[in-house]
Amino acid sequence: MAAAPFTGIGVALVTLFDDTRALDEKGTADLAARLVDDGVSAVVVAGSTGEADTLDDDERRRLLDAVRARVDGVPVLAGTGGTWAGQAARRTAAARDGGADAALVLSPRRTADVRPYYAEVAAAAGDLPLLAYHYPVVSPPGIPVEVLPELPIVGAKDSSGDAERLLCELSTWDGHLYPGAATLLSFAGPLGCPGAILALANARPEQCAAAFAGDAGVQRALTADHLAAAADFPAGIKAMVAERYGTSAVVRG
Repeated sequence: MAAAPFTGIGVALVTLFDDTRALDEKGTADLAARLVDDGVSAVVVAGSTGEADTLDDDERRRLLDAVRARVDGVPVLAGTGGTWAGQAARRTAAARDGGADAALVLSPRRTADVRPYYAEVAAAAGDLPLLAYHYPVVSPPGIPVEVLPELPIVGAKDSSGDAERLLCELSTWDGHLYPGAATLLSFAGPLGCPGAILALANARPEQCAAAFAGDAGVQRALTADHLAAAADFPAGIKAMVAERYGTSAVVRG
């Protein structure tokens, strides 16, 4: 198995827009740099939290370029999932050419067998490491645990929030597993997950890191923040980020 793309807390970065809902790549990159200063170990652009479905290909490229330039030396991952394999493959090749350190590839909607999809994406990725992304609330049905060993990936992000599934993944698969639910941090870290990829890290990076290190008290204290961030997503987390860092809370949609 290849090395983990990163260890510690990765932020599923919000994408900032101005009052006309135009992309603010500079503001987004500046936020990424502040989060790195506050303890995150990696940055994911154009993921679910980053309102990826609203971004065109040029905006994805500009976002990746701006964030990479601003957080030099920190792993930057690009969300490249698509509604079908060809779209995801093109996005993944573009992320590779744009200098991403890995691609986070959301599984396709309404697809029972995801193996052909990930095979086509891997062919386009070349030597770019791939993380499969299981998020059945957004893209059902997701990825069955038993299929993970058959995919051409180095790891996966699991945003199901399902503790039993997390245990099954860790027990039956040797890939690098990153939980995407802030509710499982104090559980996942001590069990050996290399890191986590979190929306809540946009607003509470230090607390996410402490919970991942096993601090049960911080984990409990994060409950209210987790619920606030999830409310009216992504407006809830953007409001929290705006309160802390003075950023725009504008969402597309």
